[in-house]
Amino acid sequence: MISQDTLQKLIAIVGAKNAITDVHDMQAYMEERRDLWPGKSPLVLRPSCTNEVSQILALCHETGTAVVPQSGNTGLVGGQVPTGQEILLSLDRMTKIIEVDAADYTITVEAGVILKSVQTAADAVDRLFPLSLASEGSCRIGGNLSSNAGGLNVLAYGNARDLCLGLEVVLADGRIWNGLKKLRKDNTGYYLRDLFIGAEGTLGIITAAVLKLYPRPRRYDTAFIAVPSPQAAVDLLALVKAESGNRVVAFELMPQIGMDFTVKHMGVTHPIQTPSPWFVLTELADATADSFEQILELAMERGLVTDASLAQSEAQRQALWAIRELMPESQKHEGGSIKHDVSVPVSHIPKFIEEGAAAVQRFMPSARLMCFGHMGDGNMHFNVTQPVGMHKQEFLDQWHEMNWAVFDVVLKHGGSISAEHGIGQLKRDDMLKIKAPVELDMMRGLKALLDPKGILNPGKVLPSA
Repeated sequence: MISQDTLQKLIAIVGAKNAITDVHDMQAYMEERRDLWPGKSPLVLRPSCTNEVSQILALCHETGTAVVPQSGNTGLVGGQVPTGQEILLSLDRMTKIIEVDAADYTITVEAGVILKSVQTAADAVDRLFPLSLASEGSCRIGGNLSSNAGGLNVLAYGNARDLCLGLEVVLADGRIWNGLKKLRKDNTGYYLRDLFIGAEGTLGIITAAVLKLYPRPRRYDTAFIAVPSPQAAVDLLALVKAESGNRVVAFELMPQIGMDFTVKHMGVTHPIQTPSPWFVLTELADATADSFEQILELAMERGLVTDASLAQSEAQRQALWAIRELMPESQKHEGGSIKHDVSVPVSHIPKFIEEGAAAVQRFMPSARLMCFGHMGDGNMHFNVTQPVGMHKQEFLDQWHEMNWAVFDVVLKHGGSISAEHGIGQLKRDDMLKIKAPVELDMMRGLKALLDPKGILNPGKVLPSA
């Protein structure tokens, strides 16, 4: 139990109006999207600056008080949820855009800035910040970096880690590391920045970041394409890359069942009337005006494409992307869904889908597989929807067993059981199976060095020894 004296000292740091102790008032911070981990905390603190975060952690380190950092509360693996006596430290007041430097192609922001706001600020100076997620209107940069977020444009621009040049981090004992550098090259020893990206707040709390900007594309060519198989989609990706001069910025694979769910429940119109078992949504940036149509004609000649719909306006482009972005939401209307955020080498995707589907059917013959996602970078959301007529909780109770029916196939193909969502609580104990003892030893060593009292986001990422 945290003493009342400690609680009052913590509240004094941010001021009473920026501290929440009422259970009902803190509910928005305790609920997570999958309803798997009910949050519980005696106190929510909302600091306004890095110095206040530093004071909070210094006091927590002194008193052994556990802290769970939270940005936009959009995580999908329970990494941002307190489970009892941890205080919750929300960065939702730290929303300053510190600097936009168009000449250096950088933007420096506090960790609580919403992703969409970064995109808008970049656009205002004719630049692009390419990180793009379905939750971009509510997720925040600190969480994006702490989970090494992926999204739609990883194929061309990389994950959050690839989009970050520098960080400011408050360590567990309250010390501040100022690494807010704009340098593209800095070969001066250990690259400390990358320790904190993807660490889910277990090694330090990110309070600000320098992010990369890119030239803003002058033209997008977007197509919704019917393909006969995942192998045809893989071959199409290679063809479009080669023929376009590698101008592909997104390449998403979607199954017929996913289209059926989305059209049925989300009010969208199917852009292709030709029946097909699989579809691809792909986009090129700054390609020549007629090159995409020529590429698609060549793909049809080779039997890789059976039909296609090209966006003729920005409104049509946004309508095509809405189909993909609404697909995960459509599953909720069909009952429970057991999620798998996995990755394999792109060339292995067809075989992985075939073998993964067979594994699911062996485990639960009437389950409905909905495999979709970022095929261009090998990240597939291999989601399983409950059988028609089965009780939702009966289905969800088999989450772990279903996971490993799929994970065994993922590992066989040299893949990862967490491509972009992180580890959190959901996959913490699975780390014992996927990480070699030497890897876990190194991770635990880093944790012990940077957080010797174990106060930062306890129970997340690292399994018990």
